[in-house]
Amino acid sequence: MSAFEFFFSFYGLVLGLSVTVIATGIARAFKHRKTVKIGWKTPMLAAFVALDIATFWDAAWMNFSTAPYSYGLLIAGLMVATIYFVATSLIFPEPDDEVQDLDAHFWANKRAVMLLLVLANLLMMSGSIWMSLPKNEGLQIAVTYAFNMSIYLVLVIPAALTRRAWLFAFTMGLHIALYLVLAVVSVVTPAAMMAASIGPT
Repeated sequence: MSAFEFFFSFYGLVLGLSVTVIATGIARAFKHRKTVKIGWKTPMLAAFVALDIATFWDAAWMNFSTAPYSYGLLIAGLMVATIYFVATSLIFPEPDDEVQDLDAHFWANKRAVMLLLVLANLLMMSGSIWMSLPKNEGLQIAVTYAFNMSIYLVLVIPAALTRRAWLFAFTMGLHIALYLVLAVVSVVTPAAMMAASIGPT
């Protein structure tokens, strides 16, 4: 096992718990669908966060596979993965919350969930730029990361702050579509995606 594989096994384990939290929340909501109104906002938020985690996981593999192992890298990975875990824990209510409408829970927690995702992605971008700058094409890579992050922020920040359902649906719908397009492109032309290195978003 290489140093990076050791780091990534730990990082992936903690980050994978976030996916488990989302899946558990979806299962619980579906189980109680006759007594708890689900609506569309919480499922859309859960879908976006799940795709964001998958994209984040992919970016970590691509950007840090050559990084030398260090205790600091392990702590940084733990911190970012913990941010995701806290964010995913807020998407669905706990069983003892006695929520009868997921929309009410959504409006109470949506901003915190999405701003935590922004924080995690900003940390990823900072680490990716730090890793890339020593390379010959480091400046170009940094500019690409910054551009990708600007798209992320333009779509996520308004969705996080708005109280308008249509604006949340519009911005998150665009971002989910973007993630799905990237997923299709990565399957059709994997070499091109590897060369482009989509970065933190």
